[in-house]
Amino acid sequence: MLAEAMTVLAAAGGSAVVQAAGTDAWEGLRSRLAQWFGRGDAARERGELERLERSAAELEAADTGTADRVRTRQEAVWTTRIEALLEDLDDDEQRTQAADQLRQLLEEAAPADELGLVSGNTFNGPTAFQAGNHNRQDVRFGPQP
Repeated sequence: MLAEAMTVLAAAGGSAVVQAAGTDAWEGLRSRLAQWFGRGDAARERGELERLERSAAELEAADTGTADRVRTRQEAVWTTRIEALLEDLDDDEQRTQAADQLRQLLEEAAPADELGLVSGNTFNGPTAFQAGNHNRQDVRFGPQP
């Protein structure tokens, strides 16, 4: 099981994919995220680029009646893919390094202010993560102590 901070980071990555698709931030995010997933394997990187493009196309094709459902599904897909990659890494050092790289690429390729994301809040007690784009808000609560 991933550390809580890595789960939150994976959720931020999934949200960033959905928020960036179709914006000026998309090219930077998609190429950097594909490199991160590829971990030096060019074939895997190409596969991730194709997955990211399919996600962007699905988000773009969604009509107003299905847009929220498609965004929610795509966010969950990418959150899960990021979590899976982090879980599959051999040791805590590799996992921490990959998480740091992901955090940095999210900040550089798609800064929160560019995507219109708002995140924050400090909690003393059960942990919560809140992210939104001024129109939609997702709140996730971590495990109880």
